[in-house]
Amino acid sequence: MSISPSGREPVRITRIATAALMGHSPPGGWSAEIRPEDSIHTLIAVHTDAGVTGFGSAFAPGPLVAAAVAQLQPLCLGMDALQPERVSETLHRHSFWFGRGGTLTHAISGIDIALWDILGRVTGLPACILLGGRYRDRVRPYCSLLMTGPDRMGERIARWRARGFRAFKIGWGPFGRAGDSRLDEAIVRAAVDALPGGGQLMVDAGASDAFWPHGLKWALRTADMLAEHGVAWFEEPLPPDALEDYVTLRRAARLPIAGGEVLTRRQSFLPFITRGALDIVQPDATKVGGLSEQRRIARMAEDFGLAYVGHGWNTALGLAADLHLAAALPGVGLVEYIGGSPYVDALTAEPFALDGDGMLAVPDRPGLGVAPDPDHVARLSPDAAALFAD
Repeated sequence: MSISPSGREPVRITRIATAALMGHSPPGGWSAEIRPEDSIHTLIAVHTDAGVTGFGSAFAPGPLVAAAVAQLQPLCLGMDALQPERVSETLHRHSFWFGRGGTLTHAISGIDIALWDILGRVTGLPACILLGGRYRDRVRPYCSLLMTGPDRMGERIARWRARGFRAFKIGWGPFGRAGDSRLDEAIVRAAVDALPGGGQLMVDAGASDAFWPHGLKWALRTADMLAEHGVAWFEEPLPPDALEDYVTLRRAARLPIAGGEVLTRRQSFLPFITRGALDIVQPDATKVGGLSEQRRIARMAEDFGLAYVGHGWNTALGLAADLHLAAALPGVGLVEYIGGSPYVDALTAEPFALDGDGMLAVPDRPGLGVAPDPDHVARLSPDAAALFAD
């Protein structure tokens, strides 16, 4: 085995395995709704010759991730797993010809998260220390809920408020899709009325949905309505390619405009950041290129005076990654938490739990500090055995 210049032996990548999560996919409000048996999230395990395995998560269906990994794995077998950014950048640069972004980048995201997990496990350090330091030990989660009609929206907020959440994001569902601005406002009013004292509400239109029916004028009118109700930010109010409209909306809106969850790699965020299209940038670690890319985007946003809040509609591993990056950056106070998803609540041996202040502790064990439980994964994936096999 060759020795690195530092005198240590490399920890070499020997195998990458995938496991599609399926059977419990929560509703998302899409125009073509995902069924529980559909796969939209995939776990990734990176195995090494040191017997250390790291785990990550990719936001893409299992068959697509498996095909992407089959293409990517030969490029990184034998590479040093303790150099996550080098490995991930190698995968990006050697896959340009096959389509930058998309499923290949989503798969690289899961590999990258797993590599940071390995680096932490080998060094004995939590990922946040390796990512830049630990500015905080806990972060406030906002409970991400699918919108319903106003008759049930307040009840849904109240149910999760009783579990300790103080910040909420409601999105998709009938909002903007029923063509009734009075209904949109009634939904928001019901949610605001159900908030705990001092609670926060964010609204996600979900304009990355297929055949989103609205444009700039709808977004301008709706932003005014949301500002009147004290909403903290307006997320995905426009289709993700409408850069000029985002610039116009952000200048005119009286509340912050958030977006970026479907963008991949830092290069896609550059025009949105440099043109002033967003107040809050929202890369998803399981899509954008992993923690390596997410950190670069977050710091780039900070340099331009913008806020960063990671998009986290994914899994417990994605949530752990978001918690570590939120701890490693000076100005991040929120992480997204899907309300009621088994892929978050029933994936690890020890589920995440809110403290008495409605906060989540940043894991302090090495690496991500959490790991998928084999028995739990076996109930959520037909591919569980391959994920854990030596």
